[in-house]
Amino acid sequence: MSTPPVLSFVFPCLNEEQTLGACIEAVRHSLDSSGMVYEIVVADNGSTDRSQGIAAQRGCRVVPVAARGYGAALKGGIEASDGAYVMFADSDSTYLYEDAAALCQEAMRHDAGMAIASRMIGKIEPGAMPALHRYLGTPVLTWLINRLFGGRLTDCNSGFRCVRKSDFQRWDIRSNGMEFASELLIKALKAGTKTVEISSGLRCGPPGRVAHLRTWRDGMRHLLFILSEKPSLFEKVGLLLAGVATFLQLAARLTGPVGVGPFHIFDLHSQALLLLGGILGAQLYLFSCSLFLRTADRPLRVTRQLIMMDEGNLFFVLLTVVAACMGLGGSLVITWMRSGFAGLHQANHLLAAVHFLGVAATLSVGLLAIHTLKKAARTDG
Repeated sequence: MSTPPVLSFVFPCLNEEQTLGACIEAVRHSLDSSGMVYEIVVADNGSTDRSQGIAAQRGCRVVPVAARGYGAALKGGIEASDGAYVMFADSDSTYLYEDAAALCQEAMRHDAGMAIASRMIGKIEPGAMPALHRYLGTPVLTWLINRLFGGRLTDCNSGFRCVRKSDFQRWDIRSNGMEFASELLIKALKAGTKTVEISSGLRCGPPGRVAHLRTWRDGMRHLLFILSEKPSLFEKVGLLLAGVATFLQLAARLTGPVGVGPFHIFDLHSQALLLLGGILGAQLYLFSCSLFLRTADRPLRVTRQLIMMDEGNLFFVLLTVVAACMGLGGSLVITWMRSGFAGLHQANHLLAAVHFLGVAATLSVGLLAIHTLKKAARTDG
C-alpha cells in the first residue's frame, strides 16, 4: 500500500497549456528536494486546449470541476486531494514555485492552519504586478482585513498558499470567484486559526497571456465580501449617525437658528443635512441587519430584538408609522387650506417632522424586508 501524501499541490487550470508544464516541474523540483510525500492535482475548469493532457503526461491527477470560477476550481481540487495539507498556486508561471517546500515547512513548523507566500515582502519583478494592484488594491484590501479581523498580513491577494485540509473543511468556503482568496483569509482569522507568511515574490507572465483577473470587477467583489463579513461595522456606524443626526435635529427644533461666533447653525440648511444623515444612518443600520441574517456574528441586543420581533408587533409598528405619515400630510393640507391655498412657510417645522418620520419609516420598511427575507429563508429550507 502506498504511503498517503503529506501534501497535495493543487493547480487551478483553464487553458494553461503555455505554462502548466513548467509550473508542475518547478513544484516537483522544490518538493522532491524536501523528501516530502506529495501529489499534484490539476483542477481543470473546462480547458479546451492541451492542459489536461500535459498534466496527465507529467503524472498529475486531473480533477474536472464543472462549476466555473477560480474559487470553484480550487474548492473542487482541494476536496479531491488526499494530503493533510493542501497547497495551491496559479498555473500561469508567475509565482515562485521553488518556495513550495519552504511554505509547507513553515506551516508545519508553527502548526499553522494557513501559510501564505507573500509577494509584498518579497521580490516583484518590474512589470509583474500592475501599479494599481501593488500600491493601491492589495495594500488597501490587506489593511481592511487586518483592521476589521485582527490580522497581521502583508498580502491578502496572494494566490500561493498552504492550508491544513481539516481547517479548510471547517471554514465552509462558499465563494466561486476571485473573492475566494479574501474569504479564505477572513474565515481563518474569524476562526482564530494561526496564519503565517514567508517572503516570496512574483514574476512576469509569458508575453501575450491574457490574465483571468479583471481589476475593477474582482477588486469590488473582494471589497464587498470583506464588508459583508463585518456587519457590526455598519450596525455601530449606522446607529451612531442616525442617533446623532436625530438628536441634533431635535435640538434645532427646540432652539431654532442659533449664532455661534461667526457661524449660523440649526437653520434650514443644517436641518436638511441632518435629515440626510438620519436616513443614511438608518439605511446603514438596516444593511447590517440584513448581513446578520447570513453570518454567525452576534449583533447588539437592540438589533437582535428587532430581527426577532414578533410579527404582530411588526404589524402595529408599520400601522403606526403609516398613520403618522398620513397625519402629517393631512395637517399640512389643512394648514394650506386655512391660508387660502397661499404660500406655506412651514419649512422649519416640516423638516424636523420629516426627519423623525423619515427615519422611522425607513427603519419600518427595512424591518418589513428583513422579516420577509427570514420567512422566505425558512420556506426554502
